[in-house]
Amino acid sequence: MLWVLLALACAAAVLLAVVLVRAALFKPGEGKNTPGEAACIEYKRAVEHLSQMVRVPTVSSRNPQEVDEGAFEDFRRLLEALYPRVTAACPRERIGPSGLLYYWKGKQPGAPAVLMAHYDVVPPGDLTGWQKPPFCGELDADGVLWGRGTLDTKGTLCGILEAAEALLEQGYIPEHDVYFSFSGDEEIMGPSAPAIVDVLEQRGIHPALVLDEGGAIVEGAFPGVKEKTAVVGICEKGQLDVELSIKSKGGHTSAPPVKTPVAALARAVTRVEKRPFPAVLTPAARDMFNILGRRSSFGMKLIFANLWLFLPLLKKICTASGGEMNALMRTTCCFTRMEGSQAANAIPTEARMTANLRLVRGDSMDDCEAYLRRVIDDPDITVTRIQGNDASPYSPADGPAWELVRSAIGETWPEAVTAPYMMMACSDSRHFCRISEHVLRFSAMELSKEERGLIHGLNERVPAEKVGRAAEFFYRVLKKC
Repeated sequence: MLWVLLALACAAAVLLAVVLVRAALFKPGEGKNTPGEAACIEYKRAVEHLSQMVRVPTVSSRNPQEVDEGAFEDFRRLLEALYPRVTAACPRERIGPSGLLYYWKGKQPGAPAVLMAHYDVVPPGDLTGWQKPPFCGELDADGVLWGRGTLDTKGTLCGILEAAEALLEQGYIPEHDVYFSFSGDEEIMGPSAPAIVDVLEQRGIHPALVLDEGGAIVEGAFPGVKEKTAVVGICEKGQLDVELSIKSKGGHTSAPPVKTPVAALARAVTRVEKRPFPAVLTPAARDMFNILGRRSSFGMKLIFANLWLFLPLLKKICTASGGEMNALMRTTCCFTRMEGSQAANAIPTEARMTANLRLVRGDSMDDCEAYLRRVIDDPDITVTRIQGNDASPYSPADGPAWELVRSAIGETWPEAVTAPYMMMACSDSRHFCRISEHVLRFSAMELSKEERGLIHGLNERVPAEKVGRAAEFFYRVLKKC
């Protein structure tokens, strides 16, 4: 028995030594960023231009009767007026219901770059909750620009065109072709971006880089890391809306049956929340942990440097904590709507519930539906797919496209560490995976947790300085294309 204990003690000591040594050697490999040369961006002009864009209420809707087509046409005319050099030098095509495709011819042949944004916005919601009108485009005394679209994503669109206009003023011509792809129906998952991809595919165009909205410069988003982090999406989750429904004979609530529809759905929700989808180490999470884990506290390094040992523990931590880290590791399911009886004293003849799932690569829509049915385990509940799409392919977090974006970030925000991540939301960029293996997602702004929460929320706004900084980033991207 003593020899067994000694052997176990030696094994534990060796294991501890391996874990500690691996953590001690788990250090950053890259050097510090170097600020880039000055980008000739007029901050004041950029803010004024974005202010004008915000004042045009380009609210999209799946109901055509709720769409002000005149506002969308006004916005397209506004771009021509604000950016005369881009208008003159970059022919613009109207593709699909609202797609705009600009073409900037380069000096020599080669795979082009595509910079993307969308100019439609979500409805403002409860107007009484806004401190300023949602389409005022007002710059307040603190230098903050207010209005729907400042963050999502007229600010990005403005940054792209400000950079192009500034470069054209200098007589600059990119080395290779550049396309600007803007849609006006991204928020409703509309057909304009797919139509643009169809056109490019028919022309045999396979971009070396596609850059769309996505990550940002953030702080405190990764455990143990104090430095600012530029997270760049190398993929995006799929999404799936499903309806859970159950029928009954209805009746008066004074004598309810043992199983009522709403209670049955409530049990289903409880079962799903108690048994979340399995956590997996996706390529995006692995790459992110490898870069940011090296800059985390020593306690967190012990985990990230030894995932071969601590991955089960990390999965449990993510499951318990929820939020972004949890979403990075698994398909998530969030119940959002419930419908039953119209009267308080009547049992509904049918009750429904809607859930929104965000799918990691490898979990198909069919797989997710089957998982829900298995976990719910109630033959009376019907699971019906409403709509959705599978997750996008992964783009490599290395190579020329990644390095172009990483270096432009480093020159614009020298204090930031660039790392890949998996984008939780959906964007138009997923359609471009058909024609490019290098689709990256970065919104080119430093955003606090509060500011990120303003996207699709009340009181959307952005500090004016960040508008100009975004244009600087795109200026440097275009110089490298």
